[in-house]
Amino acid sequence: MYETLKSISDPVGLLGVALQLAVYFLLSINRLSSNTLCYQLCNMIGACCILYSLFFHWNTPSVVIEVAWLLISLRAILRIARE
Repeated sequence: MYETLKSISDPVGLLGVALQLAVYFLLSINRLSSNTLCYQLCNMIGACCILYSLFFHWNTPSVVIEVAWLLISLRAILRIARE
């Protein structure tokens, strides 16, 4: 089971990178607002995918930045939900 989970870790991590880059690109060209639930959920899901990959291929600085993205996104999602 562990080997199966490990074998998909790179594709899952790459999916997370693609998701984060795509929404950042859309933000940069004014096609998406950072105040939307979609943007924040994509950032959160992307961070989770990358963290999944990092569990199998540890890199402390990358874990720190992705945990930060995850926490920032969660805070924004809670703010959006309250509004």
